[in-house]
Amino acid sequence: MAKVFTTEITSEQIVSDNPIHQRLFKAYVVSKAYVHGDVLEVGCGEGRGVSALLEQATSFTAVDKITAVIDKLKVKFPSGRFISMNIPPLDGLPDNAFDCVVSFQVIEHIQNDMLFLKEIHRVLKPGGIALLTTPNRKMSLTRNPWHIREYLPHELKTLAENFFSSVQIKGIAGNEKVMAYYEQNKISVNRISRFDILNLQYRLPRAILRIPYEILNRWNRNKLQSKDHRLVMDIRHEDYFITEDAIKGLDLLLIVRK
Repeated sequence: MAKVFTTEITSEQIVSDNPIHQRLFKAYVVSKAYVHGDVLEVGCGEGRGVSALLEQATSFTAVDKITAVIDKLKVKFPSGRFISMNIPPLDGLPDNAFDCVVSFQVIEHIQNDMLFLKEIHRVLKPGGIALLTTPNRKMSLTRNPWHIREYLPHELKTLAENFFSSVQIKGIAGNEKVMAYYEQNKISVNRISRFDILNLQYRLPRAILRIPYEILNRWNRNKLQSKDHRLVMDIRHEDYFITEDAIKGLDLLLIVRK
């Protein structure tokens, strides 16, 4: 079975993951203003925001590649429909079926991002809305070997304009508390990265880098927690906010309509 709670995915159950978990959960909080009707989540993971989406949905469908996680979600949320599949395409999901699609922190993992967006467009009803988040490459501290690619705001917007009639790009940014954590993290990552004198993080295959990345990233998060436990634990989703200046966001928020 694939490992779920890596430093890439994060968990609300792991204390040192809290700042990242709260940042990722913020997307679900924001989505409440948009989500309605028949809803699809593409890449639901361990179900971080399923409860929030179910509150707004007439019907709820979610897909993810990890079968064991999907099986658990079926039991936990019997009113939803959960499907295990590798994406894209969205096999078995009909055209024009959903009022809203959400997909948070997924597109950066997709090799064929054009097909990914094309499939989201296909399953949306005419006039339907989709919300996607992905890391803002400008704010990334190092290469993430779990990601195929990361985007700058204009790159993601240009990509989406190939398929959608209305495209907005915003950012999910953090307040002073969040940015204090970010700066501490940046200093720590830079200390680790200085040993990479051959720039191997950008030269080695992603698969080889995942093990050292996971070990060092978990060590770093635990170190930040032990150094300033209160800062790590005190960050909440309310400490993140939407900015119209997407380049300043830690994550990009793409809002598109069919």
